[in-house]
Amino acid sequence: MRIETLKKAGLATLASAGMLALTAGAAFAADAPKPKAPTMGELLTASKPDDWRPLDPENTVYLELANGRVVIELATGFAPQHVANVKALAREHYFDGLAIVRAQDNYVVQWADPDSENTNLARKILQAKKTLPPEFERSADVGLPFTPLPDGDVYASQVGFSSGFPVARDPKSGKIWLVHCYGMVGAGRDTAPDSGGGTELYVVIGQAPRHLDRNVTLLGRVVEGMELLSPLPRGTGPLGFYEKPEQRVPIKAIRVAADVPLAERTALEVLRTEAPIFKDVIESRRNRPEDWFHLRAGRIELCNVPIPVRKVIR
Repeated sequence: MRIETLKKAGLATLASAGMLALTAGAAFAADAPKPKAPTMGELLTASKPDDWRPLDPENTVYLELANGRVVIELATGFAPQHVANVKALAREHYFDGLAIVRAQDNYVVQWADPDSENTNLARKILQAKKTLPPEFERSADVGLPFTPLPDGDVYASQVGFSSGFPVARDPKSGKIWLVHCYGMVGAGRDTAPDSGGGTELYVVIGQAPRHLDRNVTLLGRVVEGMELLSPLPRGTGPLGFYEKPEQRVPIKAIRVAADVPLAERTALEVLRTEAPIFKDVIESRRNRPEDWFHLRAGRIELCNVPIPVRKVIR
């Protein structure tokens, strides 16, 4: 009996030792550092060629300034009439020699004909149209790509990205629209919704003025050259308009990239927002893995998600 008791005690001791070993192993596994999530830079370095798309030269325009070029990708899928009209204006050289007439702090930079209110001096429109019906939103077709943001939004029930542009959509109405993030380009208008057409264009240079969403036709975004627009001297007049002609910034030309000789084009690629890697890019910005960040937010606003662009070496 004593021998059996000792044997049982021995087995119990072995079992306890085994449990201790398992517990220690689990604790060690819990304490083991988790694999570090990749940064956005690391993700882009590891990206594949088909994760990127070249800019379509027929739907890209160059704003030529004395100190450089601003490259604007046009949103044909959201404002086809305005895009076509801006290209028509560019091809009839409507913008050549006009000027940036407004730079409002934390808001927009705008260019237009400074003499548009003077019938005798206003720039004549040849084949393009002066005004168009608004294109504030469009139907959210099933085939339209949409990469949703996992976090909420104040202005819309759903936000995300479509074909390289920040968008919002409403499942109830079945509508989707471009939103006013930094760098977005819109067509200025007067009070009537159909009073704009692309002769006056603006770029968002400050905090996203989302209250303008679905009140102005957005038709593109700057993909390169914001550093030429954001630092412009602020206008001293109401709404940031320049009060004196010498304050205005001359525009050399606006040209459709397809009309520019290949050797003179700006070769750029944009990360596909429908590619799986873009979801990883979003996560890398929601939970910043860099050592500098001791608190990771775990969420992000739509306009804080960058859409990567890179130069192509010919």
